[in-house]
Amino acid sequence: MTHLSYSVSQIVGIVKGRLYPSECNDPQISELLIDSRQLVIPEQTVFFALVSRRNDGHKYIQELYQKDVRVFVVSTELPEYETMKDACFILVNDTIQAMQQLVIHHRRRFSLPVIGITGSNGKTIVKEWLFQLMHEDRKIVRNPKSYNSQIGVPLSVWQINEDDQLGIFEAGISEPDEMSKLQPVIQPSIGIFTNIGQAHAENFINFDQKIGEKLKLFTRVEVLVYCTDHLDIQQRIVTTEAFRKINFFTWGKKKENDLWIKLITRNGRWTDIQGEYRGGLHSIRIPFADHASVENAIHCWATLLYLNYDPVVIEERMARLTSIAMRMELKEGINNCSIINDSYSSDINSLNIALDFLNQQHQHKRKTVILSDLLQSGRNENELYAWIAELLFNKNVDQVIGIGPAISRHAGKFRMQKSFFPTTGDFLKRFPFSSFHSESILIKGARMFSFEEIVKALQQKAHETVLEINLNALVNNLNLIRSRLKPGVKSMVMVKAFSYGSGSYEIANILQFHNVDFLAVAYADEGVELRKAGIELPIMVMNPDEESMDSLAKYQLEPEVYSFRLLDLLEESRQKVFTEQNLPVPIHIKLDTGMYRLGFMEKDLDALVDRLHASPYLKVRSVFSHLVASHDQAHDLFTLQQIERFTSMTELITKALPYPVLRHILNSSGICRFPEAQFDMVRLGINLYGVPSCDMDMGRLQNVSTLKSCISQIKNVKAGDSVGYNRSWCATQDTTVAIIPIGYADGLSRRLSNGKGHILVKDQQRPIIGDVCMDMCMVDINDLEVKEGDPVIIFGEKFPITHLAEELETIPYEVLTNISRRVKRVYFQE
Repeated sequence: MTHLSYSVSQIVGIVKGRLYPSECNDPQISELLIDSRQLVIPEQTVFFALVSRRNDGHKYIQELYQKDVRVFVVSTELPEYETMKDACFILVNDTIQAMQQLVIHHRRRFSLPVIGITGSNGKTIVKEWLFQLMHEDRKIVRNPKSYNSQIGVPLSVWQINEDDQLGIFEAGISEPDEMSKLQPVIQPSIGIFTNIGQAHAENFINFDQKIGEKLKLFTRVEVLVYCTDHLDIQQRIVTTEAFRKINFFTWGKKKENDLWIKLITRNGRWTDIQGEYRGGLHSIRIPFADHASVENAIHCWATLLYLNYDPVVIEERMARLTSIAMRMELKEGINNCSIINDSYSSDINSLNIALDFLNQQHQHKRKTVILSDLLQSGRNENELYAWIAELLFNKNVDQVIGIGPAISRHAGKFRMQKSFFPTTGDFLKRFPFSSFHSESILIKGARMFSFEEIVKALQQKAHETVLEINLNALVNNLNLIRSRLKPGVKSMVMVKAFSYGSGSYEIANILQFHNVDFLAVAYADEGVELRKAGIELPIMVMNPDEESMDSLAKYQLEPEVYSFRLLDLLEESRQKVFTEQNLPVPIHIKLDTGMYRLGFMEKDLDALVDRLHASPYLKVRSVFSHLVASHDQAHDLFTLQQIERFTSMTELITKALPYPVLRHILNSSGICRFPEAQFDMVRLGINLYGVPSCDMDMGRLQNVSTLKSCISQIKNVKAGDSVGYNRSWCATQDTTVAIIPIGYADGLSRRLSNGKGHILVKDQQRPIIGDVCMDMCMVDINDLEVKEGDPVIIFGEKFPITHLAEELETIPYEVLTNISRRVKRVYFQE
């Protein structure tokens, strides 16, 4: 696993930085680090202190110094650097640009052919399929997963080593001028333009500009592979001067293409594709039938033809293509375990990513990894497993279970609790599963090891109805909202009511990992659950009561205070458990600015300030209020009056207290519509979970939650027969009915009965017929080709929760929070 290394003095010259101090040790660097939580080999690492609107890497330098990192690329000189006597600081104007410059230099040291891929969809699939098709012939380096951003691409290209024979890198952009920065990093010799779509369209003047920006990746390629059936792409290419000297390998339905696609025939889950190339008729068969897979496969076919692969070899390998596991799943397991299922891929890059996801889980202290042989690595076996053993040790894995002959041969290299088995079947027969208890278990294996059998054995037996939570979408929404905040404005995230039905510690873990400032829960027991799951963020409890006073103190929860009675209870309780350190309890003062719900009124403020001054037991962390109708333009005048009242009320409090106090009033819709009132902090709620709260969010927030089930049984109902309880629905004609295992005990309201509600079946909205039952409902599927076991969607990206809420004449909050705990939550991250 050796990597070309660079001395500090070399890096200074490459990035045109200034070394501070001017004389320091000159260690060899082989590892780039941008996230302090992903440190593996400190003595060989340079940390780039990246600065964004949301975070500043300079904040983590002290922490990394304590972990033995000694080389830092920074854009700010700070006084504490002087205390780090043996550290080297490389001062630059822009740390992202410096990292890209270093990787550009690294890339120029290698003359291997590199395939560069861009487009709106299919980039990762094409990259991974090309790897499947060619890894037998050459050693290939590629992006981990979908690392295709301004930061992900340089980190991917940095992996190139002297023994690599081919690079395959995908690149994605969301704004103009980004691709021109990635082109010199990748320096592709072969280009593939997959397609063009609407993703990130809002950041471009028009479609043509977006195509032009993506094409900047290919300005110096030897050949560009693309489909001429995409007329917008074809038009832009033929009219761009820069492409006059570039060769093309085109494919499409017209005869003039290099690869003329003559016939596409779908047969069940297989597709036969026939094409003409250089006057000869050729065909491939792929084990997929969807349009996207067909397009992705033809891109790969065209690329292999350009590379002079034998058509017979191509045909044989195309038939062996396998689906790409684009996500890891987090599920509840047996014996209070958490299961991370990444059981369809096993390579060096994705292992590192999976271990980082494992380390985000704080609900259990113990961590176990079940790992198969790593195939197709192209590395020396002895060196490979030595590196893996060191990686697991540095990632604080408590137990490793190795499955396969290769990893078993190197059992002695692993310095933790361990056991090894030659096959998956042997593990399932011999391992005592009862020994797993209250731990996080990462299951990661090559497809041939059938680790899905291990997942089945370890996960809790699930209801067929599940709520899928897309953690990538959640983080995207978090970052979108943060991008609207003024510098220094903090974020408090609402995780009350089981995080709006999405889960408890699972959501809190990801929020903690992404450095939100506060969490908020409704009741103390929710906060206690988060503390027991390892959540260390400040947690505000919005409805503290007399019975929860001891828990507030024991678990360092911060109560909302909205009345003098509650103030009395807190002071009385705090006197009894006052700590030796004499630290006052942080509290959050709630003001009523017009909702007439909980909170102190203006007339209470003088007495409140006097009480706060007099109490040694309490310290105000924040002062806040609730907006009544920030989403509704008709009530904007009232909202502005609330904000004005809040400003004057908080000024009275903050001026009277001898320490700084945070102020916050904006909720989800307020963040969109009243940015001038951000104060010191905002509260993120329903928009974080993908539900738009204003027009600005439409089309920009990503769907987070998908409630899905499947067809249990299909029945043919004769005209005149009734369906369900009470004979409330009778067939007026012969009707085909699907029974779906979701009912009102799962959160599907009875108000959706008898045609009022719909479920998505085969991408079509089909009416619920009869009364919704406790555990199931019935759906009219006339004229649809479906079978038992087929999936259905209750709400999700294609059938938004807002639509279901409209059918119920309610709000999305109610729909989400009514989903029963018996519906299993499955969390996934790409």
